[in-house]
Amino acid sequence: MSGLPGASTCPGPGEASDLKSPLGAKFREPLTEARFQQLFGDAEQEPELLAEPRWSRLRRLWKRRARACSGPGPWPLLRARLPPLRWLPHYRWRAWLLGDAVAGVTVGIVHVPQGMAFALLTSVPPVFGLYTSFFPVLIYTLLGTGRHLSTGTFAVLSLMTGSAVERLVPEPLEGNLSGIEREQLDAQRVGAAAAMAFGSGALMLGMFALQLGVLATFLSEPVVKALTSGAALHVLVSQLPSLLGLPLPRQIGCFALFKTLAAVLTALPRSSPAELTVSALSLALLVPVKELNVRFRDRLPTPIPGEIVMVLLASVLCFTSSLDTRYNIQIVGLLPGGFPRPLLPNLAELPRILADSLPMALVTFAVSASLASIYADKYSYTIDSNQELFAHGVSNLISSLFSCFPNSATLATTSLLVDAGGNTQVAGLFSCMVVLSVLLWLGPFFYYLPKAVLACINISSMRQMFFQMRELPQLWRISRVDFAVWMVTWVAVVTLSVDLGLAVGVVFSMVTVVCRTQRVQCLALGLAEGTELYRPLRESHKLLQVPGLCILSYPTPLYFGTRGQFRRILEWHLGLGEGGKEAPKTDGPPDAVAEPVRVVVLDCSGVTFADAAGAREVVQLASRCRDAGIHLLLAQCNASVLGTLTQAGLLDRVTPEQLFVSVQDAAAYALERLVRGQ
Repeated sequence: MSGLPGASTCPGPGEASDLKSPLGAKFREPLTEARFQQLFGDAEQEPELLAEPRWSRLRRLWKRRARACSGPGPWPLLRARLPPLRWLPHYRWRAWLLGDAVAGVTVGIVHVPQGMAFALLTSVPPVFGLYTSFFPVLIYTLLGTGRHLSTGTFAVLSLMTGSAVERLVPEPLEGNLSGIEREQLDAQRVGAAAAMAFGSGALMLGMFALQLGVLATFLSEPVVKALTSGAALHVLVSQLPSLLGLPLPRQIGCFALFKTLAAVLTALPRSSPAELTVSALSLALLVPVKELNVRFRDRLPTPIPGEIVMVLLASVLCFTSSLDTRYNIQIVGLLPGGFPRPLLPNLAELPRILADSLPMALVTFAVSASLASIYADKYSYTIDSNQELFAHGVSNLISSLFSCFPNSATLATTSLLVDAGGNTQVAGLFSCMVVLSVLLWLGPFFYYLPKAVLACINISSMRQMFFQMRELPQLWRISRVDFAVWMVTWVAVVTLSVDLGLAVGVVFSMVTVVCRTQRVQCLALGLAEGTELYRPLRESHKLLQVPGLCILSYPTPLYFGTRGQFRRILEWHLGLGEGGKEAPKTDGPPDAVAEPVRVVVLDCSGVTFADAAGAREVVQLASRCRDAGIHLLLAQCNASVLGTLTQAGLLDRVTPEQLFVSVQDAAAYALERLVRGQ
C-alpha cells in the first residue's frame, strides 16, 4: 500500500496533517460532521438536536414560525396584500402613463367582442362575458403582482365551464322554448357558472391560506401547453354549429369532440347559407389581421383591433340588410345596461360543482402563474406565487357575486398588452374604462351583432394556442420525456375532455419523474491524478482507483420507491450477494483486478431526501457492511437526510467518526485506514 498517493502521511480524523495534496498545498485534517459542528457550528446545541424527538422538533419549529408570522404589524401585512402600495409610489408617470393608457384601451377594445364570444362558450348570454371582462380585471389590478398580466375571459376556462353548465342545467329535449322559459334557463345557467367561479375562488383562497403556491410546479410547461392546444381544438369544433347556422345541442363528456363532428356532418345539408357567408367573410378579415399584427408587431404603433372592426362592420351590415329577419340569422340582441345586482350564488350547488371547480382552480393558477413568470423574467422583476393565488381567488370569489363565470389570465390579451406598450397594472384600469363605457352607454350598438361573428372571434383567438404545436420538433430534440408528456396530455384532452385530460397529463408527468428516479445509476468514483477531484470512473481510464477502496455516488432521493434499487446496486458493487460475500464489481479498465472492498465511501450529496424506508435500508446496509468486514463511511449528507438517518438508528451501527462533510475528507480518512491495514 506504500504506493498509494499520499497515503503514508494521511492523518486520522482528529490529528494534525502533514499530507501534501496533489496540488502541492498542505492538506487540512479530514472533517467529520461532528468535528465540523465543533469548528463552525453550535457545538452545544447540535447534540441536543440529534437527540431531540421529532415531534418536539416540529413543535419548536412551529412556535418559531408562529412568532415570525406574528411579528410584522398591520402596515407590512397591508403592503404585502395590496401590491400597489409598494409600486405606485415609484410609478414613473411621464415614462409609463402613455404606454399604459394605449395598451389598456387596446386590450379593452379586444375584451368587448372577446368577452361576448367566450360567454357563448360558457353557455350564458353575451353580456355576462362583459361583466367577466370588467370585475376580475379591476380586482387583479389591485391585488396582482404580474405587471404585464391581462386577466378576464379565457377560452379554456370558458370551455370547461360551458361543459359543466350544460351538464348541470341541460336544455329540454323538446326545444322551442318560449321567451320566459329561455330567460329561466339562462338564469339557471348563469347561477351555475357563478357558483363554479365562487367554488374555484374559494379553493384558491384555501390554497393561499395553506401557502400552496408551490403546487404550480406540478403543472409542467408541456402539460400546460398541451392542455391549451388541445382545448383550442375543442373550441374550434364546438363553434362549428354556430359558423354553419346549425341549432345542434352541445355535446358533453368524453369523446365530445368526435360526437360534435359526427352531428355536424350529419346535419350539414341543413346549414344556413347566410350564416356560412357571414362566417366566411368574418374569418377572411380576422385571420389576415392576426397575421399582420404578428408579422409587423415591431413596426405598428399599436396592434390593429380587427375584432372590434369586424363587430362594427357586421352590426352595421346586419342592421341595414335586416339579415336577422330575412335570413333568420342569430343575433346578440339587447345588452342590459348597468351592472347586475350583487347576488350570492346558490351554495347548495357547491357540492355538485366542487369536482368541476378544482380543475378550474388549478388551470387558472397554472396558466396565470406561468404567464406572470415569463414576463417577470423578461422584464426583471419578481412575482409572489402565493399572492397570485390570493389575487385570483379573491377575483373569482367577488366577481361571482356579480354573475361572472370563472376567469384567469389570458394568453392573447397579455401578449397584446405587452406589444401595445403596457408597463404596469395601471393598464388594467384603462381596460376597465372601455368595458364600463360599453356596459353603461354603448351596449345598444351591439344589438344586431350576429352570433356567427362571435364564433369566428373565438376561433381566431385560438391562433396562438394552435401554433404551440410548432415547438414539438424542438421539444423532441431537447427532451423526449417532455415530448411524451406533451403528446399524452394532448391526446387525452382531445379524446376525453379538458378536465380529464389535465388529470391524465399531471399523473403521467409525475409518473415520468418517478420512473426517472428508478433509472438513476449509482456511479463509482475515482481520483483525477494531480487534483482532489473525484469523477465517475466510466468517464476516463486515467482516473485512479485505489485497491480496497470503493467510492460510490448515489444521485437520487432515497425513499420507498428506490430502496430496492439502492440495495441491489450496493450489493452489486460491494459483492454482498445472498450467497455470501462475492467478488466486487469494478467500473475501471477491463483488465483491472478487483480486490475485496475494505472501505466504502457513500457520497450522499445527491440524496435530497430520505423517508423511513430509505433510512432503514441505509441502517441495514451499515449492519451488513460491519458483518462483512467493510468499513462504511457516509459523506456530504444534508441536514434533513442526516436527521432522518439518525432517527432510524444509524448511530447504533456506525460512529460519528464515520460521517464526513465531503468525499475528499472521507477518502483521505479511508486511505489512512488502508495504509494502517485496518
